[in-house]
Amino acid sequence: MTLSDEDVREILRIIDESDLTELQIQTDGFALHVVKGERKLAAATPAAPPPQSTAPAPAPAAEPQDGLATITAPMLGTFYRAEAPGKPPFVEVGARVEPDTIVCIIEVMKMMNSVTAGASGTIVRIFAENAQLVEYGEPLFEIGAA
Repeated sequence: MTLSDEDVREILRIIDESDLTELQIQTDGFALHVVKGERKLAAATPAAPPPQSTAPAPAPAAEPQDGLATITAPMLGTFYRAEAPGKPPFVEVGARVEPDTIVCIIEVMKMMNSVTAGASGTIVRIFAENAQLVEYGEPLFEIGAA
């Protein structure tokens, strides 16, 4: 997908006139990340293809403090604890996780992105509420040492 400079300006104008504070668009060969209010706009840049909905997105686990690590949101989107309504959550407090354990899904533009723990341990806290909008870097889970 190719956008002209005018297309990008129009997107930025729409964002400026809306209540949005952040927008991230990623398609094949194109990425745009805009944060309103910081006077810092990312220009259109070539990007690697986005992860497919079946490929887990690695969640950065913050450096452990007091034996705890935090799984943060790797992207802006809607947080889901289960793969579908009525299904059991991927993890609960007390669940043992490994780096590749799927802990949640974040929906971005109708694409479901699996998020993995990124560290080994036990879930000790869940910060986000199901179906809540989460922002990039926002804490989702806290993991205790194994």
